[in-house]
Order: sequence, then C-alpha cells, then structure tokens
Amino acid sequence: MEMAVRFEGAGKRFGKTRIFGSLDIGVKKGAFFGLAGVNGAGKTTLIKCMLDFCSLDEGKVEIFGKSHLASGARSGLSYLPERFNPPYYLKGGDFLDYALKLQGRAVAREAVNAVLEELDLAQDALSRPVRMYSKGMTQKLGLSACFLSGKDLLVLDEPMSGLDPKARALVKRKLRKLHEEGKTLLFTSHSLQDMGDLCDSMVLLHEGKILFSGAPLEFCIGSSGMETAFLERVGGDSCISTISD
Repeated sequence: MEMAVRFEGAGKRFGKTRIFGSLDIGVKKGAFFGLAGVNGAGKTTLIKCMLDFCSLDEGKVEIFGKSHLASGARSGLSYLPERFNPPYYLKGGDFLDYALKLQGRAVAREAVNAVLEELDLAQDALSRPVRMYSKGMTQKLGLSACFLSGKDLLVLDEPMSGLDPKARALVKRKLRKLHEEGKTLLFTSHSLQDMGDLCDSMVLLHEGKILFSGAPLEFCIGSSGMETAFLERVGGDSCISTISD
C-alpha cells in the first residue's frame, strides 16, 4: 500500500526537553488518520516538523515518497493550523481568492458557493472583513480554503475547533465525502468521538511515545468507549479535562 506520509525514527527536542522520540508512523494513501493525545503530547509539533516549520532532531519524514525537505514535497497537501487567523483586514472572499492563487487553483464561483453551502457559511460573509467573523465562521473559512484546494492530502490540526454541533456534523459529512473520493486526511483532535467517527486508523501519543497504533475499534476493545479506553491507556483521572473540546 502506498504511503501518503511516513515518519521514520522521528524525534524532536526543545532544549533538554524531549517532545517525542523514535516515532515510526505511516499514513496510507486514501486513509483517514488521527493523532490523539493530551495537551503537550507532541501532536502539533509532529505536524510542524512534517511541514518543515521546525526541524527534526532525528529521523526523517516522507510525503508521497519524497523527503519532506525536497523541493515540491508539500505541493500535494493543504494545511489548516490549530490556531487559524487569516489577515484581519481581508474580506472573506479576498482571503479565499488569495489562498487558492497560492495553491495554483482557479476555482469556479459555483464550486466556491457549493462548499460554502456544505459548511453552512453564508455567501454574503465573503463580502465582510474576517475581523467581523465569529470563531466558527473563521474556522469554516479556513476549512473552505482547504477543501477547495483540490489537494490529495489534507492536514488539519483540530479542524472542529470553535464549531457548533451543526457545523461539526456538516464538516464530518464533507470529510466522509472526500474520503469516498480517495482523499487522505491527517488530523488531530481532542474529541475522541470525532476520532472514532472518522478514522480508519489512529495513534495515541503520550509523553513522547506511541501508546497505541491501530483502528479505533481496536482501541476500545475491553472498554466501554473511547474515553474509558483513553484513560486506561494514559492512566488517571487527571486527563479527563483534555479529552473534550
């Protein structure tokens, strides 16, 4: 099976603090893959290393068979950061136009309108400055840009952040549609329900190590649900506050 992303012996330190070490993780092409873990487990740092926003101290990353450091290696992916803050002075429509121009995409207005409808973002929002957006509207704008990019790999860090229950359901429906189309998703989430609903496979990071790698159903074997399984694996009630949004 062709791999979309592969981490081999990946390790990262900040000073004397080890964030993670010797991680071997593979994301198959066409799979929906989730990274779970408490705050500070290294999920976002791992993604940033893949995107070359910060450097690995050991190991390597490959994206569709190319080193993540190679020219054009990241051209096949679209990324939504955990804290998405578009330029406050741009209108929503200007941001989408600019983002798609950077991706080398020319998208028909009908396609833009279709994605806005799928995410329940009013079309007239595109004529307003993003500084007037709520957190949920801002998140929908970022997701719209990713979905319109046409990239084969979507890297979404906490994509449900700030979304109300209706919006979460709509985003999940859109992601399932993209899954059927053969897209690959690598995402992080504090919502174990989202992980169970969307993922083919997942990894649980804890204290710089992999505690679990496999399917969500395997994660829950012997437990009454995802949250119980999570607590059993990381240990202690102190993690309860980190497993929900």
